[in-house]
Amino acid sequence: MTNWRILFDISKTHLLSRIKQSTVAALGVTFGIGTFIILVSFMTGLNHMLDSLVLNRTPHIHLYNEIKPSEKQPIEFYEQAKNSFNVIHSIKPKQSQVKIHNALPILQHLRKDERVKGVAPQVEASVFYMAGAIELNGVVNGIEVMEEVRLYNFKDYIIEGSPEALVRNNNGILLGAGIAETMSLGVGDRVQLSTVKGGVFPLKIVGIFQSGIADLDNILSYVNLTTAQRLRGEGKSFITDLNVKLWDLNHAIPMAKNIRQQFNLSAVDINQANAQFDTGTTIRNLITYAVSITLLIVAGFGIYNILNMMIYEKMNDIAILKATGFSGKDVQLIFISQAIIIGLVGGLLGLLLGYSVSVLISHVPFNTDALPTIETYPVNFDPRFYGIGIVFAMISTFLAGYLPAKRAKQIDPVEIIRSQ
Repeated sequence: MTNWRILFDISKTHLLSRIKQSTVAALGVTFGIGTFIILVSFMTGLNHMLDSLVLNRTPHIHLYNEIKPSEKQPIEFYEQAKNSFNVIHSIKPKQSQVKIHNALPILQHLRKDERVKGVAPQVEASVFYMAGAIELNGVVNGIEVMEEVRLYNFKDYIIEGSPEALVRNNNGILLGAGIAETMSLGVGDRVQLSTVKGGVFPLKIVGIFQSGIADLDNILSYVNLTTAQRLRGEGKSFITDLNVKLWDLNHAIPMAKNIRQQFNLSAVDINQANAQFDTGTTIRNLITYAVSITLLIVAGFGIYNILNMMIYEKMNDIAILKATGFSGKDVQLIFISQAIIIGLVGGLLGLLLGYSVSVLISHVPFNTDALPTIETYPVNFDPRFYGIGIVFAMISTFLAGYLPAKRAKQIDPVEIIRSQ
């Protein structure tokens, strides 16, 4: 019957008698696991940040009325040309408005759907920003401000002022940061908007908006929905876009297809809108895990080499153990237990090292105009990473110790004693 207490005491004595080698082996695990935790936490945190910047401002389904040529041209209704090959040049789009027909009933219908978290209507208007002698082309989006805050974290992108100030002021505007900088305008100033129909509207700047995408910040601003409708000279039923947010992202594709068929609208789901971005995220994650796993494997080979050398140095001890009645299996268990102890100690220290450095990174200031909502470097403290780290430490050290331990099991004590 195996006496585990005696085997453990022998393992502990071996490790302490070669404290330098044991420490080096444990540090190999520590730095391997620690580096894995640091790398995977930082890289996945970075990926999550990039995903959030895009997905937070991207509707799961975007509805609009696309102006395009009629699928059937007049010649197709001409009986004599029905069986002919018709070539039509200079096809023009059919006469249609950019607004969504029956937008308000569609809006109410979608908001009653159990799959829908919320729907944010928008009215887009092309304008000229005028301040003194400066005149800039731009776009104004009319929104339901608090709905945008609830669904799309709109408040996080307002660097001056507040969304509530826009709600209270029908003649207010959240000016894009690029426009404000170019025109030297700030909160409390006034800017005049000229529409394509020639109307001029003086609006008070109640906040500065910065998305982090320079091309948008140089042209885009936000006003109340009713203000945008007034800029276009339209009534309350005039809506150009409906942005749908769902409880479950997986419903986006089938629901977009149903909306296209039911309401004859263009419906772009989030997967279609961000196909290239999703591909980039997948590749970045693949590289992150490939590098991290490689670090763990390298640490495992280091442990194997150290344990292998330890067995050669312990030949006399192995011979004495076998000569005093210990079986080959007992000797094997002694060296496997040494590997497990090294893996456990080194793995726990690696988790502590990885967590400590990750916390330090998460407190390092990260200020850039391109990402106004980010104040420190992003780090992902997902407990699964720590679970993977300690499990891999135990498995890798067990495998690294198994082969040398198997060799120790097969050593003939007579041959060792005779060689001495």
